[in-house]
Amino acid sequence: MPIVESRLRAWRWSRQGLDGSLKGKSAAAVLERSGWARSVGGAGPYLTLHARAGISREAADAAAAALEIHELPAARGCTYVLPAADFALGLKAGAGFDTEIKTALKLGVTAKEIDRLCGAVAKALGKGPLDPDGLKKAVGGAVRNLGAEGAKKGLTTTLPLALGRLQGEGEIRRIPANGRLDGQRYRYTLWRPNPLAAFKLSAEEVHAELARRYFRWTGPATVAEFQWFSGLGVKAAKSAVGALKLTAIDRGRFVFPEDLDALASYAIPQAPDYALVSGIDALFLLRRNLEDTVEAQGWSGKFVGRGLKDLPDHAIVDRGRLAGLWEFDTESASIAWHAFEDKDKAMEAAVKRTEAFVRDQLGDARSFSLDSPKSRRPRIEALRRGEEIL
Repeated sequence: MPIVESRLRAWRWSRQGLDGSLKGKSAAAVLERSGWARSVGGAGPYLTLHARAGISREAADAAAAALEIHELPAARGCTYVLPAADFALGLKAGAGFDTEIKTALKLGVTAKEIDRLCGAVAKALGKGPLDPDGLKKAVGGAVRNLGAEGAKKGLTTTLPLALGRLQGEGEIRRIPANGRLDGQRYRYTLWRPNPLAAFKLSAEEVHAELARRYFRWTGPATVAEFQWFSGLGVKAAKSAVGALKLTAIDRGRFVFPEDLDALASYAIPQAPDYALVSGIDALFLLRRNLEDTVEAQGWSGKFVGRGLKDLPDHAIVDRGRLAGLWEFDTESASIAWHAFEDKDKAMEAAVKRTEAFVRDQLGDARSFSLDSPKSRRPRIEALRRGEEIL
C-alpha cells in the first residue's frame, strides 16, 4: 500500500519522541524509545537527550555514572550510548566486528598472547580502575609495542586488543575521564556483575531482537537499511526481519501491522515544532536515507539523486522534515544556522534554546572527536552566508 510521505515523516518524528511526548522522562527511557545514540566523541548523545526530554548535561552524566545508560560497542561494533535494559543485547550485537584483531594477527600477534594480556589486564583492574598508561605499567611485559608497522595500521601496542575483547565480553567497562559523554579519554574498571552473565539468546535470536527494536524505533524501513545498521550479511538480515512477521508496504519497506494502523490514522500537527539535533541523530542515522526527510522547496534537489547518506552539519527538524542546518561557533558562543525556508519566531526560539544549552552546559557541539572550531570554520561561514553548503 502507498504511504503519504509527509505523514510518515511526521509519524516517525513523533515515534522518536521529538514531539514533546518524552519531556520529563529519564535518559534511559529516551533511548529505549528513540534508539541507541551513536557516540563518536561528539555532542550527539547530549543533543539526543536534550532535544527529546530537555535533559541537562549534568543529568545525562549522572545517568551514565549510575549505569542507567552507558557507552559500549554495539551494532556493527560501533559505540553507542544504550539504556541499561539493552546492555547485554548491544554487546552481543557488536560481537564479531573487531577489525583490530585481524590486523594484529597479520602483524604476528598470536591468540595466546592476547589471552595472556587479557588475563593480566583483568588482574590489574581487580585492584581498581586504571587508565591506559596505568594499565601498561601494571601489566608490564604482557603488553607489546607493535613498532612502525603497527603504527602505520593504527595499532601501536597490543593493549587495545585486550581492552576491546574484554569490553565486548562484558568483563570490563570504560569510565569517561572527565565524566562526560563527549570525550575520548577513559579509565577502565571490572564490570560486576557482567551484563552477559544471564544472557541466553542465540545469535539468531539476538539478530531478531535487534531487528525488533530497530523497526520500533524507525519503521517503516527496508531490509537493506536494517542491514546497514546491524552490519549483518544479506541472509542474516533477511532472516532477522522475517522472524518479526512484519507487513510489507511500498518501496520495499516493512512495518509492524499495529504500527501501520497507527500511521494510517496519524494526524500531522498543524503548527511548526522545531528541534535542533545532531547530524547523526537516530532520526537520520538509523536509515541513512536523507531523501525521506527533505521537503523544503528549492532544497530537495540538493539531496535527492546525489547519493548523500549523511548530513554535513547538525540539523534543524520540523515534524520530521529537515528544515535547516546548524553548527556551534565557539568564537561568538552562538549557533550559525541556515533555514531552508523562511525563518519564523518558533524556529528562532528553538535555535536560542539550543544555543543556550550548548554554550552554558556543553561548551561546544562537536560532531565527532576530531571535529574542532578551526576545522568547522568554513562550514560556519557558509551557513551564515546561506551559500551552497552540501
